[in-house]
Amino acid sequence: MRKLTVMVWTTLDGVAQAPGGPDEDSGSGFVHGGWAAPYVDRRILDVATAMVTRASAMLMGRTSYEIFAGAWPGADDPIGARLNALPKYVASTTLDSVAWENSTLLTGDVAEAVRELKQGDGGEIQVHGSLGLVQTLLTHDLVDEFLIMVAPVVLGTGKRLFGDGAFPAGLRLVGTMTSGNGVVVSTYARDGKVQYGEVGPKTENW
Repeated sequence: MRKLTVMVWTTLDGVAQAPGGPDEDSGSGFVHGGWAAPYVDRRILDVATAMVTRASAMLMGRTSYEIFAGAWPGADDPIGARLNALPKYVASTTLDSVAWENSTLLTGDVAEAVRELKQGDGGEIQVHGSLGLVQTLLTHDLVDEFLIMVAPVVLGTGKRLFGDGAFPAGLRLVGTMTSGNGVVVSTYARDGKVQYGEVGPKTENW
């Protein structure tokens, strides 16, 4: 079974909408597009480069595909070169074709198409951004690992990473680091079901 990893920026209050630029996603009147850009430093770029380097395929929604396909083709830096070479699977019900090299348009039921990808041969499948697609993946419990970059900013409004339809799941912290700009980068792996208990005077080590 191939691992599916989601890499996403969030604010301290969980907003993950349009971190990269003002025109990325202005849905619902969102006016804070580009909020993550000031926090991208050398260490964050190193994290992104290392992650893309280990990927064997990319999975993205329509909006992210159009943003990436408009920026990366022809780029020869380490991230761009890797993105151009990787197989890219695009989940969209509105696109008729995808022109970026090594791209494949997924048709039909998105969740079923992703399950088939995960059951095939190959290594890690990565989702970068693609917040709408991520909600579908969460609803169907298809994410194995998260790399979450939490920026020290609060926006108050905007689409959240974990919406109301997220599948209840336990997570295990695999690793964490902090950038010079105060971004906390944490990796979480799926770790079974949600565990429940009660905190009180009888709790061990209280």
